[in-house]
Amino acid sequence: MGSQGVKKSVLATIGAIVLSGGVLAACSSSSTTSPTTSTGRVLTVGTFHDKKGEYVTIQAAVDAAKKGDWILVAPGDYKETADVSNPSASTDNGQFGGVLVTTSGIHIRGMDRTTTVVDGTKAGAPRCSSRAADQQFGVVKDGKAIGRNGIVVSKANNVSIDNLTVCNFLNGAGDGGNEIWWNGDLGTKAIGLTGYEGSYLTATSTFYDGEDTAAQYGIFSSHAAGPATWTNIYGSNMNDSGMYVGACLQVCGITIDKAWMEYSALGYSGTNSGGAIVVKNSRFNDNQDGFDTNTQINGDPPAPQNGACPGNAISPITHTHSCWVVMNNVFENNNNPNTPKAGNAAEGPTGTGMTIAGGSNDTVMNNTFRNNGAWGILFIPFPDSSTPSLNQSCAGTGGVETGGFGCVYDTVGSKLATNTFVNNGFFGNPSNADFGQLALNANKPSNCFVGNKAPKGSSPANLEQSSPTCGVNRSTANAPTDLLAQVLCDTGFGSCPAGTSYPQTTGIELHPLPKTLATMPNPCSGVPDSQWCSGGKVVR
Repeated sequence: MGSQGVKKSVLATIGAIVLSGGVLAACSSSSTTSPTTSTGRVLTVGTFHDKKGEYVTIQAAVDAAKKGDWILVAPGDYKETADVSNPSASTDNGQFGGVLVTTSGIHIRGMDRTTTVVDGTKAGAPRCSSRAADQQFGVVKDGKAIGRNGIVVSKANNVSIDNLTVCNFLNGAGDGGNEIWWNGDLGTKAIGLTGYEGSYLTATSTFYDGEDTAAQYGIFSSHAAGPATWTNIYGSNMNDSGMYVGACLQVCGITIDKAWMEYSALGYSGTNSGGAIVVKNSRFNDNQDGFDTNTQINGDPPAPQNGACPGNAISPITHTHSCWVVMNNVFENNNNPNTPKAGNAAEGPTGTGMTIAGGSNDTVMNNTFRNNGAWGILFIPFPDSSTPSLNQSCAGTGGVETGGFGCVYDTVGSKLATNTFVNNGFFGNPSNADFGQLALNANKPSNCFVGNKAPKGSSPANLEQSSPTCGVNRSTANAPTDLLAQVLCDTGFGSCPAGTSYPQTTGIELHPLPKTLATMPNPCSGVPDSQWCSGGKVVR
């Protein structure tokens, strides 16, 4: 299925793009659209300030657009159904959506974030209705509804999506349940698209009736390389994660700034994603597990998750070879057992601000971890007993076959530095602390812990004293029995010791959107002149 790999020359080319024009070069700059007016046509959808646009549906405008064109979408409730009216021949690669984009270089922009809505519910239903009868589960194949995706960018480069809300696109027998998805080449080890941008985006669901039809991912990219930016994005009520970056061959090349992720199994998830990724100035709260990145041998290949800079470069942020950086964020109150949750996401440890599971060469710096009842952050292994996908091997991807766990990936070469911890570990179980480390295998590069303000300490104790330097050969395992038992308990990988207590599900709860989500200050910024925009300003 697809390519079995990417040649080194291709990787080098993508790496050069990332380094010269992408996340390393722009990690401290704004990711908003340039105010300089662009070229290209403007295609308008709906009616804005009493000026009727050319198109009734977003899909019709997308079908008419050419590279460089802008699609402006007026406020309205758009029941987009390209996936239903023109079903995809394949249901297992996610290349289907209510809006399906296959043209490179186009820009889709709503004129108001809150009221420009791409809605997965049936025609005639209220906007983002929570009623079961109003849901649309997609076309039926082999007796099963395949599910739906919202806006899918399928193997198209340099597509931007801004200033709108997507809701209630639900899972099924196919790869559905994704609200906004830059989908390069799911199921392969290939990069299928390069360059993307999203800002002022909201992704949520109001409907839940079991995990088989729950919404899965809010804002999502896979098999996609940078340069890329997500700015001012929001996700909630997902059974995997509010946002996801994965399967990008260590050339992800994305900066995520001012994200807000809540009420999902995981606020952020990233399988086998690395190279240059910067997540900053963002908030992760009231999830089961606030933020989780992992290595996995089955799903979103290729393994491992590796934050080393492309081309052995030096990060301008860390001044090391680690370009995967999570900085200046807040992780708080991630103690929520009542989110939707399915698959590996359900195994995220409840009460944990952040988990790095089998990651390598990652840096977590200058963040605040607050009110996470189990641990502020964990560096732990990821055990994968699944069948390897696409001919990968455990040893060949950095794992170690371990009895009872399958292929185990320890977290290695990663740094926890100058973070602030406040009131974590209050569940009070043995080993609950500000931060912890489990390492099941010897002779692996060490993680390091430096300059953290951690009044609840670490598990095992005194990690800052014992492990101040990254990359040193770890000659022995580091798996204290109390921490191992508690992590196995909290993730569901093992039974719980007597007296152990973690929050248990009392019923799935979906939450309404906050009323404080900002719309794009000027949706005409950078847009060529049209009946709705003139000189980069809205025509009243």
